[in-house]
Amino acid sequence: MRIRVINPNTTPSMTSTIERCAGAVAAPGVSIDAVTAAMGPASIESHYDEILSGPGILAAIAQGERAGADGYVIACFGDPGLDAARELARGPVIGIAEAAMRTATHLGRGFSVVTTLARTIGRAEDLADRYGVRRYCRGIHACELPVLALESDPRARKIVLEACRAAVDADGSDVVVLGCAGMADLCAEIADEIGVPVIDGVAAATLTVQALVTLGLRKSGRGEFAAPRRKSYAGLLSEFGA
Repeated sequence: MRIRVINPNTTPSMTSTIERCAGAVAAPGVSIDAVTAAMGPASIESHYDEILSGPGILAAIAQGERAGADGYVIACFGDPGLDAARELARGPVIGIAEAAMRTATHLGRGFSVVTTLARTIGRAEDLADRYGVRRYCRGIHACELPVLALESDPRARKIVLEACRAAVDADGSDVVVLGCAGMADLCAEIADEIGVPVIDGVAAATLTVQALVTLGLRKSGRGEFAAPRRKSYAGLLSEFGA
């Protein structure tokens, strides 16, 4: 089985973190193909960034289809491009917010999300609504760290840890969801410190794809998620018409 894990931003060091976390939960015989988007923003922290990450995500999906990937993970907590990616792919495509939030509902009565910047809270709320888990989501908290500061700021681990501790205290939550792929490697450390399950969406999404492929399940090709109709695209997007 080959799972392609797509980092929708263009920062290779973050892809390395994502690859380690996905690989740590992959079963024997499962190959993790972690790729960095070939075009797009260095980090994704706004609606503008999400839109401009789309072509890079779709190009990575198209390449994966040609290479025979069995399924895909979109490793950004905004789940950018998820619907469009499902139109292109034959196998399952799972976003890390989707996987993390749904996994959290199996482990307690309520969960808190700890994310990067406060401006992304609305997007996380929208996704909780979309995935039908809003009643389980007791709060979404920002630690006000830009995504790339998770790698560069020596205080980052402590800041995220304390934000998770404060979220559990404020919300009375049973579970914490880490709201950024760049936090993936902090999961076990934070869980040990605060005493509740802490979910990394990269691992959760990888295992979800792995389970679906093992069950022999593929994306439905009917209706909304059928392959898009062929047509011409202009300018920088001309290659996407094929």
